[in-house]
Amino acid sequence: MKIILFSILAFYCISAGAQDNYLLAGTYTNGKSEGIYVFRFNSSTAGAEQVSVTKSTNPSFISVSPTQKNVYAVNEIGNGKGGKVSSFGFNKTTGSLQFINQQPTGGDDPCFVQVDKTGKWLVVANYSGGSFTVFPLNNDGGIDSAATHIQHVGSSVNKARQEKAHVHSTFFSADNHYLFVQDLGMDQITVYPFNDKTGKILSAKKKVTKTTPGAGPRHITFSADNKFVYCINELSGTVAVYQFKRGSLRLLEEKTAASPGFTGFMGSADIHISADGNFLYCSNRGDANDIAIFKINKKSGRLSLAGFQSTQGIGPRNFTIEPTGKYLLVANQNSDDIVIFSINKNTGMLTDTGKRIAIGSPVCLKWAEE
Repeated sequence: MKIILFSILAFYCISAGAQDNYLLAGTYTNGKSEGIYVFRFNSSTAGAEQVSVTKSTNPSFISVSPTQKNVYAVNEIGNGKGGKVSSFGFNKTTGSLQFINQQPTGGDDPCFVQVDKTGKWLVVANYSGGSFTVFPLNNDGGIDSAATHIQHVGSSVNKARQEKAHVHSTFFSADNHYLFVQDLGMDQITVYPFNDKTGKILSAKKKVTKTTPGAGPRHITFSADNKFVYCINELSGTVAVYQFKRGSLRLLEEKTAASPGFTGFMGSADIHISADGNFLYCSNRGDANDIAIFKINKKSGRLSLAGFQSTQGIGPRNFTIEPTGKYLLVANQNSDDIVIFSINKNTGMLTDTGKRIAIGSPVCLKWAEE
């Protein structure tokens, strides 16, 4: 009898320790994919099961609202046709999405979307359009007509990739008072003051930081205390470390994300910090197909190289760190899979779990609680 009771108790303890979250994946739909995929991910086993798929055209980048009741996806359309952004209701019981509405983004090839901290405003980056657009959100999560559209004009030294402005991402600061706009084409990061009550972008008070010529700033991430900003540069394959204070950035250092002796094209893509704030990870596509790992000095913000990990696939576009901090999941766009690595919290190094999620052209990975 005692053995039976112990077994039952052990079973419930193990069950209670398990934590499921929804993993949402944005994709390109010119291959095997149909749209936005939702998986149930188990943090105890690193196992994932697909629970829904919602058809949408090239929902390459997605964002989950603060309430997790809505999901937003760009529809990356170009060739002068103009991109769109779509809103969906998210049913956390079933893990399914319900289309609400769609708006034009005001430019070609929207590649990034984010909801502000209040859940009232949505901002979209138009890569080929070289612009970004702010939309008000309705009470049901639907997207209203554009409130603000800002066009960048300029170029930089790489004539093939920087012939004009290419806005690649738009991140809100932790306090929601600033919008960071990374322009790959112009080699600049622009910090715009943002009024989250009116949705106004205060362009007259913007502060522009020029990056190293030819760097091509793509995505950023913030330190846990929000004193430092880390930018992954796509074209140069470097990480720039900035001190952030009162809307201004000051460059502290710039580190290569390439492995020693590497001479190929980097095509660096995404950047994230570990759950404990100790390590920085960067994805490199091109000829590298790896993750660069850095140790963070939390006091100075500076980086020291810890190592590299092959992504076991091709074209690691984006990646994400699972909410418990145990796993790092990489979306290998060109090999049609998501590879799951475990994180060594002491060293920051990654170990392939052997687990894979088969999915066509995965690009963006986001989380929602079940």
